[in-house]
Amino acid sequence: MQLDPDGVCMFGRRARLILATVLVALLGFSTPANADTYRSSEWWIGGLGVTKAWKTATGKGITIAIIDGGVDGSHPDLTGQVIGGTDMSGVGSSDGETPVPPNKRHGTQVASLVAGHGDNGNGVMGTAPDAKLLSISVSFSSGTTSGDEQVAKALTWAVNHGADIVVMSFVMGRSWWTPAWDEAFLKAEKAGVLIVAAAGNRGSGTLSIGAPASIPGVLAVGGISRSRVVSSFASTKGSTIGVVAPSEKLPGSIPGGGRVKWNGTSGAAPIVAGIAALVMEAHPELDTINVINRILVSADPVGKVGNVNYGWGVIDADEAVNGDIPTVTVNPLGTLAAWIPLHRYEEWASTVVELPLPGELPLPDDRSVSVGLWWADLGVPGIVLGGIALSVAILVYGIVRRLPRKAKVESDSALPVDRVDL
Repeated sequence: MQLDPDGVCMFGRRARLILATVLVALLGFSTPANADTYRSSEWWIGGLGVTKAWKTATGKGITIAIIDGGVDGSHPDLTGQVIGGTDMSGVGSSDGETPVPPNKRHGTQVASLVAGHGDNGNGVMGTAPDAKLLSISVSFSSGTTSGDEQVAKALTWAVNHGADIVVMSFVMGRSWWTPAWDEAFLKAEKAGVLIVAAAGNRGSGTLSIGAPASIPGVLAVGGISRSRVVSSFASTKGSTIGVVAPSEKLPGSIPGGGRVKWNGTSGAAPIVAGIAALVMEAHPELDTINVINRILVSADPVGKVGNVNYGWGVIDADEAVNGDIPTVTVNPLGTLAAWIPLHRYEEWASTVVELPLPGELPLPDDRSVSVGLWWADLGVPGIVLGGIALSVAILVYGIVRRLPRKAKVESDSALPVDRVDL
């Protein structure tokens, strides 16, 4: 240690360097992340084969509908991506781009992970940066109609306006869905529209998968950490999970031009939806069933295929787009068309048949009917009386047979005993 001319303590050069290094490290942890930090945190771009898949397809020509709280299409990461939209909540704008409660950031965050093109190479990049978006705003807290009704109308609108894929990054908190959804989801299924839904998060209280991720034919997405382990808080379990994708420490664009880090399968679902868009562009000859099949079969399995935590496994974008995968004719996730007749009550058409009153029945007047009634009148009582007589005879016979045997036993017991058999 040294003192300056005024007697103030001074550190040696080595001590000053060490102190400076410590201060830089501490300040580094507290300094807000810049745009490049968000881009570099997207480990799945390189780690899950997205970069390789981009050599074949980038989502060009594919339209993806975001049913959420509204997408801010003016964000630097999303400029030019939103090509249409509407509002089903009654509290948003007609173009679907005004954020609505309860989470006004959510829709823009979801959109950035599916179709963000970044901001001069530093912003959030989606897995399908050349795909286009439809923003359909819904609100589960302050909408003028029920959430179920809003979702049904939103999905119908998306199908009618050319959506190839629909992203639903919400869970209704129940595995079942209302009959009002049947028509809308069945319409999407018949039109070949792929629905990708978030499985839900344990950290939010969703302990098992909920609707719409529980609906047959919907591609449900669970979440993993960077270590490719299913997230303990940003995912949940369920038998309908198709694949898993990153759901922890995700970058996301927010309304107004900002960015944040967030967690949840709400982010995993758009990552998978973007990869599905790459498959659609690369294989325009395939129907939705085979797009789903490629995503499932190409996934990297973790444990038994189809398990409740990982589904078919961790998504692999490169293999899904470029792998040699045979086509199928049956959706591996099932179909709503097959589910409805088995589980929904249907009113059956009935035919009214008028029956005459008892007093109006015609009396038998021919000989054959009379003979039949005569045997019925005598036969039934005769059988009953005969059975009673037979039972009495058997009882008496048993009593008579026991009498001689009882007398012999009493006689033998009166004789003296002279030995005991050991």
